[in-house]
Amino acid sequence: MRVSAAGPGSAAFLLPEEPVRATNPVEERIVALAEPTAQELGYRLVRVRVSGNRRKRLQIMAERMSDGDMGIDDCTKLSRALSALFDVQDPMPDEYDLEVSSPGIDRPLMRIEDFQRFLGHEAKLETAGMIDGRRRFKGVISAVNGDTVQVKLPDAEVEVSLPFSSLSDARLVLTDRLIAEDLKRSKAAQAALQTED
Repeated sequence: MRVSAAGPGSAAFLLPEEPVRATNPVEERIVALAEPTAQELGYRLVRVRVSGNRRKRLQIMAERMSDGDMGIDDCTKLSRALSALFDVQDPMPDEYDLEVSSPGIDRPLMRIEDFQRFLGHEAKLETAGMIDGRRRFKGVISAVNGDTVQVKLPDAEVEVSLPFSSLSDARLVLTDRLIAEDLKRSKAAQAALQTED
């Protein structure tokens, strides 16, 4: 297994926990193994993905529970802990590369709480089946009602309601507003660190 750490990136503070979405039993097993270790170190798993054909890549996106940030040092710390755990538990049958990274500014939206936190921001969403004659949607997250996400579509000037369980993929769109908010949050976090020193 080869370990690499990617970062830095950012994301806002997460609200109450909901299970990390995985796309297959191998990813579910990895989540079950990795989550307690990550939480013990103060991190929250955002997404786990296994990709590749000949040599697999295990990508784990995470962020600090305290402020949603994830720098290079954080990625390295979590990579080392998970690498030691996986060497013992062996969650995948073949050789693979472990990559621990931040979710980034244009992060995937994996929990219903992610949609609540990013109300008013633009997102790309894809559903597993057809809804209103389409599977791909791009628009502003306008509301979250229970387990339903409402998105205002610019092309039709209408809102579509998408059940959270129907989503196969969702991520924020990189916009000037999202960048400005992330920069503001990052500066506030830096100022808080300086006052602690």
